[in-house]
Amino acid sequence: MDMKVILMAMGVSFLLAVIIGPLFIPLLRRLKFGQEIRDDGPQSHLKKKGTPTMGGIIIMTALTLSFLKFSDKTTDFWILLVASLGFGLIGFLDDYIKIAFKRSLGLTARQKLVGQLFFSILMCVLLYSIHHSTAITVPGTHWSFDLGWFYYVFVVIILFATSNSVNFTDGVDGLLSGTSALAFGAFTLIAMNVSEPESAVFSAAMIGAVLGFLVFNAHPAKVFMGDTGSLGIGGGLAAVAILTKTELLLIVIGGVFVLEMLSVILQVGSFKLRKKRIFKMSPIHHHFELSGWSEWRVVTTFWLVGLLFAALGLFLHRGL
Repeated sequence: MDMKVILMAMGVSFLLAVIIGPLFIPLLRRLKFGQEIRDDGPQSHLKKKGTPTMGGIIIMTALTLSFLKFSDKTTDFWILLVASLGFGLIGFLDDYIKIAFKRSLGLTARQKLVGQLFFSILMCVLLYSIHHSTAITVPGTHWSFDLGWFYYVFVVIILFATSNSVNFTDGVDGLLSGTSALAFGAFTLIAMNVSEPESAVFSAAMIGAVLGFLVFNAHPAKVFMGDTGSLGIGGGLAAVAILTKTELLLIVIGGVFVLEMLSVILQVGSFKLRKKRIFKMSPIHHHFELSGWSEWRVVTTFWLVGLLFAALGLFLHRGL
């Protein structure tokens, strides 16, 4: 695997995002594509109302152009694009409805489910066409087991869980941009190690795209990525884990996303069963905000936790 290609993919996507940002953000403002803020969220977020959203288009554009330039057009290439751009499209529709109808909720849960299921099934068909292994390996061990046909159900679960947990993480300026860059950094190294060139190039291009976007998304954010970005990032992350046969390792490397999703599940479950909340607000990053942490403290702390999870994932993979 040529390290020069990896670095070029990362650098080009970063430059593209930095160039596209100043051109695209004013357009979003002119179109009045501003973020609607939840009334029940942290009060400090109310001042963000009207900040341009759908900035995920910047990420997806920079990623795609760089990936097209530096990758071979194999089936793996199409699998990665279906996962990232397909889920990103669902996010785009969700964002557009929020903006067009001036409400904080976009697509219904059923509509999102149908869209995610469509692209998940399409990805399964592509995986089947290349006789992708249906065995999974337990991280840090040589123990693996074959799921047979159930593997494709497992793929759908991974795509749903990852895209939605990544989506939960996008709630504070720069939080998802940084944590996703760290996760994709780990997967770039893993993909190179297991000789999955398309996944390596894709992961590197995603790193550059989200870091380029972070230039405009760091606190105070000039633009939000919206579901266009978060669902696209989540779909791409799941696809890389599947192609590199590190499906279960994704739970470790994406530990921050797992914690965010668990906090929502626990909060909802506790309230329904006990009529009591565990956290001041979920996802858990809002709990720390309402506990008096500044946005920057929340973000840097979660970045550090994300770095530790990525390092742990690499350690477990190295153990094999």
